[in-house]
Amino acid sequence: MADRAGVETGGPARVRPMLPRVPALAVLAHHLTGYRRTWRAGVFSSFLLPTLTVLGFGLGVGAYVEQGVGGVRYLDWIVPGLLASTALQVAVGESTWPVFSNFQWTRTYVAQSAAPLRVADIVGGHLAFVLVRAVTASAAFLLVTGLFGALRSGWAVATLPIVALLCLAVAAPAFAFTAVVPSDSWLAMLFRFAVIPMTLFAGIFFPVESLPGALRPLAYATPLWHAVDLCRAATLGVAPQWSAAGHLGYLAAWAVAGWLLAVRVFRRRLVV
Repeated sequence: MADRAGVETGGPARVRPMLPRVPALAVLAHHLTGYRRTWRAGVFSSFLLPTLTVLGFGLGVGAYVEQGVGGVRYLDWIVPGLLASTALQVAVGESTWPVFSNFQWTRTYVAQSAAPLRVADIVGGHLAFVLVRAVTASAAFLLVTGLFGALRSGWAVATLPIVALLCLAVAAPAFAFTAVVPSDSWLAMLFRFAVIPMTLFAGIFFPVESLPGALRPLAYATPLWHAVDLCRAATLGVAPQWSAAGHLGYLAAWAVAGWLLAVRVFRRRLVV
């Protein structure tokens, strides 16, 4: 028998493992433990992808854009957009199939909900892991582009908290979306109809002002454009086109709304 303190009597003492004071950290530790087995495969691509991107777009295409953009070398102008885009793609990638798998295939969320964890702990711990993945990938991108001399200001380090906020702004709604779709084919549609259009038209490869007037509001409505403008201002050492506080507030609104929606959807699926 075990007493109320959780120590078995009549035999060797055994104490139940205690959760940390912040239970979401236990969920984060679970995901980090699994990532320990696969991180080596991602390290190579984390440095190879930005290197190829800089060589292909910045130096390759940039050679044909002799005048640059706004008096800035094309490589220097495009790098902050690619940085934000990389963070977005990592965040959405980690918030779709892994989340769907935890519901439908491995049933990890179901097991976690049977533990003394709240739904907010499950969502928060997994979101924290997505944040770690996106920020580390962005840091690798920043390092590589810095070696190419594409960072013109010491404020470039401020891009990391910016992409962290972007990650939350897109990952939280993606969690909610993935939790309700009936098939993983819907996840490919999310990339096809949301991620790719944002990447193409959010001011990464050319100024949004080059778009037809009717399409510009759609570009401005995307979270990615706000992060791109902030990252570009940081790496170039200039003021953003829009209010910095407005950019941050807009991204924070997406993150908060996505968080509330994700917790609500997860609770509906996990709490009987």
